[in-house]
Amino acid sequence: MKVPFLSFNRMHAAIRNDLVEATARVIDSGWFINGREVEAFEDAWAKYLAVEHSVGVSNGLDGLELSLRALGIGAGDEVLVPSNTYIATALAATHVGAKPVFVEPNMETSLLDLDRLDLLESARTEKTRAIIPVHLYGQAVNMERLMEWANNRGIWVIEDNAQAHGAEWNGKRTGSWGHANATSFYPGKNLGALGDAGAVSTNDPDISDAIRRLRNYGSDVKYYNREVGFNKRLDEMQAALLRVKLALLPQWTQERQKIAQHYHSELHEIGDLFLPQTAEGATHVYHQFVVRTRHRAALMKHLADRGIGSLIHYPVPPHLQECYVELGHRKGDFPIAEQLAEEVVSLPIWPGMTGAEVQAVTKAIREFF
Repeated sequence: MKVPFLSFNRMHAAIRNDLVEATARVIDSGWFINGREVEAFEDAWAKYLAVEHSVGVSNGLDGLELSLRALGIGAGDEVLVPSNTYIATALAATHVGAKPVFVEPNMETSLLDLDRLDLLESARTEKTRAIIPVHLYGQAVNMERLMEWANNRGIWVIEDNAQAHGAEWNGKRTGSWGHANATSFYPGKNLGALGDAGAVSTNDPDISDAIRRLRNYGSDVKYYNREVGFNKRLDEMQAALLRVKLALLPQWTQERQKIAQHYHSELHEIGDLFLPQTAEGATHVYHQFVVRTRHRAALMKHLADRGIGSLIHYPVPPHLQECYVELGHRKGDFPIAEQLAEEVVSLPIWPGMTGAEVQAVTKAIREFF
């Protein structure tokens, strides 16, 4: 049985009429930028996160960048980021002229280790202005401890919530903890648009107002520009489609968690396979189901030979990317991130997967080991 790494067909088929209706509604309105659909989605997303403000933006990276700009972070500043994140987290700091400073994660959760505050302290300098925790793969970081640490040191917190829509730390959703919080609605995310899209959430009206200006040429009123801004807006069409999908997010999250439970049950203590670990206090929404093995290449070939997709999130940590040669890092500087990059492999997990497809994945892995 062939099992693709990711497929949208079944989830979209179930809501096709609603998506078409939303598209027609935008077309018929004759309004395509900063209109009622964007406002309605911003309100719905803010309500979902239980925050005061949500601002739609063009994508997740732009959300992170605009958050940094709204907080006054720029040239000469340093921003702490995980050493094993997707490159966008670090790029946001670079885009505003700041320096990304990498911090090693916990090996078991792949998240910033808030039981090891010494790791944050050793990375912090007098130039540190912000930290961007990443709720990687769908699990919530210990935001209580992080906010306490950051607030006591006058450091801004910007959550990278691109992979954890609906995840919680001690009952409070990710995207609602930081001073400003950015997310991506890239099609493959748990809540995905049909193109690029993103948002910033915050409880601070000044931050919200600043991001609204910055995303729209620095303007509050058409043709009057208070500051040098950008064109980084969420468009009406994507907002309308996201409104349809947001209503299904809880159901899709439950499907992902059910698949993950099956993987845990069937793949427990198989070979050297290390399964995702969820920290006490956190919930996991399984944007990805990421396992580790020293036999990754062979396992992926074994799966591919049987028509089963898999992917590596991520094969090269940011500090070893060619674009960051100027930072002067070498292999061995961040050994945990490097080991994760060499061993992680993501298994298929998406709404609409059948029990037979999930069983085919686990059977193939058990056969391999």
